[in-house]
Amino acid sequence: MSEPTRPGNNARLGLILVGIVLTMVSASFAAVPFYSWFCKQTGFAGTPRIAKVAPAQVLDKTISIRFDANTDPNMPWTFKPIQNEMTVHIGETALAFFEAYNPTDHTIAGSASYNVSPDLVGSYFNKIQCFCFTEQILKAHERAVMPVTFFVDPAITKDSDAMRIHQITLSYTFYQTELPKEQASLSPAPKAAYN
Repeated sequence: MSEPTRPGNNARLGLILVGIVLTMVSASFAAVPFYSWFCKQTGFAGTPRIAKVAPAQVLDKTISIRFDANTDPNMPWTFKPIQNEMTVHIGETALAFFEAYNPTDHTIAGSASYNVSPDLVGSYFNKIQCFCFTEQILKAHERAVMPVTFFVDPAITKDSDAMRIHQITLSYTFYQTELPKEQASLSPAPKAAYN
C-alpha cells in the first residue's frame, strides 16, 4: 500500500523545481557575457585579442592580412575596407582603414562585431585600437574613415599549426543599434523602414 502524499512534500518539491528552473535561466543569461569574455581573452573562435601595446620584437617574417567588411541586412550603411590586403612583419604595429557611409536622411548608430580566420590565429592577432570598441554614429549622408591598429604576435611562429598560416582575414560586420537618447532627440525620424 502506498503512503499518502503530504501537502508539505508537494510544496517543497515545487520550490525545488522552481529553484532549478531559475538557476538554469540565470545561467543561460550569464553564459553570453562569459562566452564573449572567454573568446576575447583566449582568441577562441577567431576572436582577436585586445592589447595595450605591441611587442618589442619585430620579426623578418611577414604575413598577409586580408580585410573583409559586411553589414547586417537591417543596416543601411555601406561599409568597406579602404585597402583590401596588406603585408606586415610579424610583431609590427600596423594601421588599416575602413570607410562607412550613411546614405539615409537620418542619423544611425552602429556597432561592429569582428573575428579573424582561420580561427586558429585568434589568439595571435591583437588589436590595440579599433572603431569596433565603441558604438559609431553617422549623421544623414555622413561618411567616416575608421582606423584599426593591430599586430600579429611573434608567438605565432612557435605554434606548429599556426606557423604554417600565410594569410589572415580580419572581418567586420556592422549592425544597427539604438541611438543614444540625446542623439535620437536631434535626429529626424526615418521616412521609411529598412528591411
